Amino acid sequence: MSQGPGSGLAAVSAALLAMSRHLEVRDVLKTIVASARELLDAQYAALGVPDDHGGFAQFVVDGVSDEQWRAIGPLPRQHGILAAMLREAKAERLADVRQDPRFEGWPTAHPDLADFLGLPIRDGDEVIGALFLANKNCPKPEGSCGFTEEDQELLSILAQHAAIALTNARLYERSRELTIAEERSRLAHELHDAVSQKLFSLRLTAQAAAALVDRDPARAKGELHQVAMLAAEAADELRAAVVELRPAALDEDGLVATLRTQTQVLDRAHTARVTFTSDGFRALPAAQEEALLRVAQEALHNALRHSGAAHVDVSVQRRGSGAVLRVTDDGSGFDPKAVRRAGRHLGLVSMRDRASGVGGTLTVESVSGKGTTIEMEVPGG
Repeated sequence: MSQGPGSGLAAVSAALLAMSRHLEVRDVLKTIVASARELLDAQYAALGVPDDHGGFAQFVVDGVSDEQWRAIGPLPRQHGILAAMLREAKAERLADVRQDPRFEGWPTAHPDLADFLGLPIRDGDEVIGALFLANKNCPKPEGSCGFTEEDQELLSILAQHAAIALTNARLYERSRELTIAEERSRLAHELHDAVSQKLFSLRLTAQAAAALVDRDPARAKGELHQVAMLAAEAADELRAAVVELRPAALDEDGLVATLRTQTQVLDRAHTARVTFTSDGFRALPAAQEEALLRVAQEALHNALRHSGAAHVDVSVQRRGSGAVLRVTDDGSGFDPKAVRRAGRHLGLVSMRDRASGVGGTLTVESVSGKGTTIEMEVPGG
């Protein structure tokens, strides 16, 4: 076994646990390369996920500064040793990668690599990535590789777990995409119902006004003018809501902007007043923001669909290094004695699962006839 600073069962266990903590693909890739470099005491580590066009869909490095990485230029193509690992799906351990006949050079700003250890990451028969390290931090006799057979075995274990972590992250992201699509569809349905009801009422009002034409033409004219104005307002409202109705882009917009947009849409779609406030919130890891958003959406859905509330308020605030989300309504509430039945009906079980899944807590306060408050707190990243 390697005697570098990352050697030992505890270090291996720490590396595997670190990979399992993340759900976002990019975070998983970064954790894999950082863990591999530390564990095998190498100067450089990289991981490439191939695309279907001879390049890499994602390529993550560790040991290279941001400035160096920008200077290196475009992502590498699948050629040389990288192509061999992807194509032949076998390990490559070389004393000097520059002397290998498959070596095709690298950009001017690229660091100088010598001894090299690379492994494919496989999911069954499919090669889903290539993990490699270079420049082992150890004395190397002339013409020999600093990476040992034990290092290769250790990296092989890491690669197997990397495949599991990467596959899980991809499944999570796919699941999140489907959830966002479902939420978008639900919001669209709510908007359609709300505006359709408003337009239907306007049509009835117009019919009633038409009945006044013969008996009271002046009054009928005024009523019809008002109907036209209200119909135009409803149409404008629908157009504005549809423009804002888009998948929740946490990566681009952040939690605060996403919640503000969704509460604005729901405020338009329902007779209840829906408001949002934020105080001192700062960005959290993606998984925590995702959980906060989903709990807020579930709590809003309950308040607007089941409580008969006139006002629902959503707030997110900084608390220590973490944050607290609070959704409060002045609706009918429920009897805490019936919490088990209500928990199933209102999705409290799934909300608690989301909270605990990111190390947070969920509390629910409700009094029959006096509304409900759902609070979720998450620690800092």
